[in-house]
Amino acid sequence: MFEKSENMSKKIIQAVQNVKSEIPLVNCITNTITINDCANAILAIGGSPTMAEDIDDVCEIIKIANSIVINMGKLNEERIGAIFKACDCAAKLNKPIVLDPVGVGVIKLRNKIAIELIEKYNIATIRGNMSEVKAIANLLKIEEMKNVTSNSAKGVDVSENDIVLEENLSENCNIVKGLAKKTKGVIIASGPIDIISNGKTIYISKNGDPMMAKITGSGCMLTSIVGTFSGVNDPFTAGIAATIVMGIAGENAGKFVKKEQTGTGTFRTKLIDYLYLLNEEKIFNENKLYKINI
Repeated sequence: MFEKSENMSKKIIQAVQNVKSEIPLVNCITNTITINDCANAILAIGGSPTMAEDIDDVCEIIKIANSIVINMGKLNEERIGAIFKACDCAAKLNKPIVLDPVGVGVIKLRNKIAIELIEKYNIATIRGNMSEVKAIANLLKIEEMKNVTSNSAKGVDVSENDIVLEENLSENCNIVKGLAKKTKGVIIASGPIDIISNGKTIYISKNGDPMMAKITGSGCMLTSIVGTFSGVNDPFTAGIAATIVMGIAGENAGKFVKKEQTGTGTFRTKLIDYLYLLNEEKIFNENKLYKINI
């Protein structure tokens, strides 16, 4: 069932090199609570962040951007207008759109906006926790959700029953694959085990650290990194590479914190540090990426 892929490891390394050499510009309409962390994460991996969200100038930025990230973490009427204006412009210019459907499955407005975005635009990648992924799969009525209990997300956090573990991995992989097939894009379900699929192939990552769930913004940062990689790589490679890069950085930050007996504040800082310090050797030797055959 688990298959190590040396070829994909090489693709990840190439994807990182593409980011560092081309310095993609990614425009993030993102959560105001985590905007600084997202910008610093993009800079740490070699990208160039902009955070334009004014409805009057967002299209001018998108004209020169390589990709856009839409994060639904903090919505208001003005921001919703900017999101749709940005997606209109990105679609016309064929720029990849990465969506983080924060809180979908909890609030009807978020459900409505997420489904409208998915049905109206060619979303390259959706990155969320498993509760959010299941909520979208349920709203789109994919075949793989039949006979699956749909749990409500706990605010913006994953429901305890939806956390991806070894014992529910097969079921969750099928849901992620089914949703990717339905949306014709890449789906990333983040958690202790990350699942990435393009509707045909499934990869999982076991990199990361439990402390990533103890700081605000680790998911938002990952989505921003996915957007950065998507600007200069194909969506599937970009999603896998971003997930592995974030996971390895989190793992190294966790080791540092345990060794130094510090806490979440240090972890946040070291996470950015290790994103910056990633190199080919660490990616090749430390990735815990597996192709899943189900």
